[in-house]
Amino acid sequence: MARKEFQRYEAVSAAVPVDGGYSAAIAVKGHGAGGAPAFHRVLLDQKFDTALSADQAAVEELERLIDVNTEGELMFAQD
Repeated sequence: MARKEFQRYEAVSAAVPVDGGYSAAIAVKGHGAGGAPAFHRVLLDQKFDTALSADQAAVEELERLIDVNTEGELMFAQD
């Protein structure tokens, strides 16, 4: 698991269960906000056999994350 902080939000790598495996995801929550974070699935075309491998892929995507906009949407660096 990896974590990255931005001006209004923090983002954390995650794995979410899907049929027959796991998806890589990034969970986003506002600083000081209550409740559950919003999960954004990333690498939608990939399914992972283990939660660990999905989280490792999410960590790589988190490294590309440059910001979270005011609506909580992810903004990635262009390759």
